[in-house]
Amino acid sequence: MNDEALNQPPPLEGYDAFAADPWLEASLRRHGLDWVSSPASALGRFVGSAEAQGHAALANRYTPELKTHDRFGGRIDVVEYHPSYHALMQRAISSGVHSLAWKRERGGFGGRAALFYLWNQLEQGTACPVTMTFASVPMFNQAPDIAATWRAKVISDAYDPRPAPIAEKAGATIGMAMTEKQGGSDLRAVSTEARREGEAFTLEGHKWFCSAPMSDAFFTLARLPEGVSCFFVPRSLPDGTRNPFHIQRLKDKLGNRSNASVEIEYHGTMAWGVGEPGRGIATLIEMAHHTRFDIVVGVAGMMRAALNQAIHHARHRSAFGKRLADHDLMANVLADLALETEAAMLLAFRLAGAFDASAGDARERELQRALTPIAKYWLCKRMTPLAAEAMECLGGNGYVEEGALARLYREAPLNGIWEGSANVICLDALRAIARSGDALAVLTGEIETAPDPRIQELAATATRMLADGAATEKSARSIVEALARCMQASLMKRHADAGAAEAFCASRLESAGTGHAFGTLPASTDTRAIVERAELRI
Repeated sequence: MNDEALNQPPPLEGYDAFAADPWLEASLRRHGLDWVSSPASALGRFVGSAEAQGHAALANRYTPELKTHDRFGGRIDVVEYHPSYHALMQRAISSGVHSLAWKRERGGFGGRAALFYLWNQLEQGTACPVTMTFASVPMFNQAPDIAATWRAKVISDAYDPRPAPIAEKAGATIGMAMTEKQGGSDLRAVSTEARREGEAFTLEGHKWFCSAPMSDAFFTLARLPEGVSCFFVPRSLPDGTRNPFHIQRLKDKLGNRSNASVEIEYHGTMAWGVGEPGRGIATLIEMAHHTRFDIVVGVAGMMRAALNQAIHHARHRSAFGKRLADHDLMANVLADLALETEAAMLLAFRLAGAFDASAGDARERELQRALTPIAKYWLCKRMTPLAAEAMECLGGNGYVEEGALARLYREAPLNGIWEGSANVICLDALRAIARSGDALAVLTGEIETAPDPRIQELAATATRMLADGAATEKSARSIVEALARCMQASLMKRHADAGAAEAFCASRLESAGTGHAFGTLPASTDTRAIVERAELRI
């Protein structure tokens, strides 16, 4: 019996995920973000290491466990994680993946996007608490008393998972708990009630989805006489006691298995008000806006991870007399995946640039408000078919849980659901455009910086649909998709190789001569050149 594994690719490990990615390095240079190269390379070496990939596999194999009571019957409401989860969280937090945006006077969002893009090539369960902690920071602007105690601990690069009062913590993580079983995305239906108790409030009610329940505090919604309002709920109170935060059960999720998501109940739970009473949804939407930005960046990183696995396998596996990558049809598939991935990366970093510039540039502020839901919708819609196609490139090897692609495939639909599913996001995009008379002009102006009649025609189609008030909501997905594809095509024309940009426009903007599945690029496309340009430099 011969146990030697023949014609199997070596593991894709032992490389620097930053230095090996020419697209990412070029994007950082273009946006003036060279300063982040050193921390990005340090993180990239970890992301590409066998150690990190082992932690990712273990954290998802040995999932969180809920302990509601101790052995004496006392209520403890603790979720315990595998040590690999904590190892990943420690590395992400110590690398500033949650905090870098808030520590730079210029370029913080772009620099942090590089780190989060890399992190999502490794593991997505830990990306959830990292994202919520990052996105919580603007909320402190509306609660200065809370900020005085909490903000410095939240942006600390120390991972401290102990359940303890904030005064005793080296660092803190923040979550959010909004949706309830009767309302879901309709936050106006919140039934949790808040009652004033001196300077604070007590909450009574439930939350149907609460992820990362061992976070140190949560932003949440509850009802006052003035209407739905925003509150801050610490898990530990200043006197060291645990705030009532009853975890009813763990959600048995399709993916994102390293990260606990739970149902909770508030029973006399202490909370402090954030923002104006009765305007809780408007207050909390600022946090949601930043988590949506992170979804855009994270999905682009996930696409890169899927593409890397597909190309690596096809370069090392032979079938029917030659390497898979040397077969014309496989080269077409890989090239198509590469185009989708590069366009996603360009869109994510253009959005990061808009976040960085928005404080001092009204046009960039308009762009980031409108482009965030547009990019969130479209990249999430493209992630699942891309993950499936990349997995198919590996055949049966891609479908087994020992490989990275099976886990990535299970993760793929989640970001399209979290922070607003597709219909909610598309309607938010339309509202962002309608709210300001300048938003559409800014979007189309950005798109038209790359002259191409195909781009202009599709942008004009979207503009006409927006003008048809009676049918705008019915056409919301078509409008948002058109604007997203126009923006991606414009970015590809400006920043990608000319051949790749033309292949993208021909396959995404023209209706004749191409199909709808990946691997249907026009026969005239130099697919091998596109794949070679996309391949990691390792």
